[in-house]
Amino acid sequence: MSPSLVVTRFAPSPSGELHLGNARTALFSALYAHRGSGGRFLLRIEDTDAERSREEFVTALLADLHWLGLAWDAVPLRQSQRRGIYAAQLAHLEAGGHAYACFCSSAQLEASRRAQQAAGKPPRYAGTCRRLTPAERAARLAAGEAATLRFAVPEQGEVVFNDLVHGPRHFACRDLGDFILRRADGSPAFFFSNALDDAESEVTHVLRGEDHLTNTPRQLLILQALGLQAPQYGHLSLLTGEDGTPLSKRHGATSVRELRDRGFLPEAVLNHLFRLGHSTPVNDLLTLAQMAAAFELPHLQRSPAHFDTAQLLHWQRVTAHALSAEAAQAWLALQLPPDLPPGQREAFVRAVLPNVVLPADADEWVAVAFGPPPEPQEDAREALGRCAPGLMTAAAQAARDHGNDFKAIADAAKAASGAKGAALFKPLRAALTGRLHGPELGLLLQAFAPGAAQQRLERFT
Repeated sequence: MSPSLVVTRFAPSPSGELHLGNARTALFSALYAHRGSGGRFLLRIEDTDAERSREEFVTALLADLHWLGLAWDAVPLRQSQRRGIYAAQLAHLEAGGHAYACFCSSAQLEASRRAQQAAGKPPRYAGTCRRLTPAERAARLAAGEAATLRFAVPEQGEVVFNDLVHGPRHFACRDLGDFILRRADGSPAFFFSNALDDAESEVTHVLRGEDHLTNTPRQLLILQALGLQAPQYGHLSLLTGEDGTPLSKRHGATSVRELRDRGFLPEAVLNHLFRLGHSTPVNDLLTLAQMAAAFELPHLQRSPAHFDTAQLLHWQRVTAHALSAEAAQAWLALQLPPDLPPGQREAFVRAVLPNVVLPADADEWVAVAFGPPPEPQEDAREALGRCAPGLMTAAAQAARDHGNDFKAIADAAKAASGAKGAALFKPLRAALTGRLHGPELGLLLQAFAPGAAQQRLERFT
């Protein structure tokens, strides 16, 4: 592989829905891989935790990534299919003196943690089982005692690396503590399997949440002990709500599925995520290719990124109003009467598209256009009360003669009453829609059933 080739990955655990923070991580990873020629974006399913991993979440995850348009460049790797590989490398670490069996129970570990905290020391593994002789370990294993496998962290020195977002980082080895590589049930721990898979997949750059920043020195020690090349790490800022607290359900929709179910468009979600924790002078609606060209690691911000519903709605509005006629009809399909003739369907979507941000916004106009004649709202009733004499009678006659042709209706009403401007159009809109504001009437009337305009106007003659 060329040393200049960028390989990134997205490595979710299938224990829940795709959260917006993870979606942003996937987006940034894909953009960095595809910002130049030849880069690769990989997908890895970290499903070693059998109790929490569920296949339906894998299916949902793949569907969400497809919906967002984030395509990966190889068959997704499944950690649950690599247990033999993990076992061999763990044995290699143990044979090389880099790992040892630990028999400490949960109760013992908790007691040690409380004692350290009481003494004002940071909690870390006390090294109890590290001091066992090989013979003592062998005897306890032969007796059937359950054991984890811990990494033997060097007692001196420090781990130093340059974080792609936060800059130089230094971690003293004495502060890390001997950490678990393999759980008592035989499953590999995150520190180990995550690092090994990155190295064996030849990942060059790992972008992930800053909550993983303290994991990095441990993973670098593992890869050094195995003689494997480590990737460069960049830890992305926390994604928070508008109040500055970690994004959660109280801030509204927090998963990709929830946004998709509400009718948000993938381009809108991507354009908002692109600007969360990544500064850019480009304010236009961007395609994925354009985002990749504009994505820069130095533009990743260290401070928390605030998910802003108003900004998401801004991008949703821009995206929705830029839809083609065909795409707009598909987007609003579930809101429309299923038996609506194609001509009326097309006219309705063209009329209401500038007035909607989410599909549910069209419901009001579906009722106006295809339901019974609406009762006028209060301001519409007032406009009807000020209607010029002869205006509504002439409008109704024009509708009998010309159908739902709004220009013909308006011209006849103007000629008969002398009304113009708001005095002409407000009463007509009030009679036809029950409202004084809304979509362009000429287009909306094209969506009405034959005779509907006449029926509504005659109510006020």
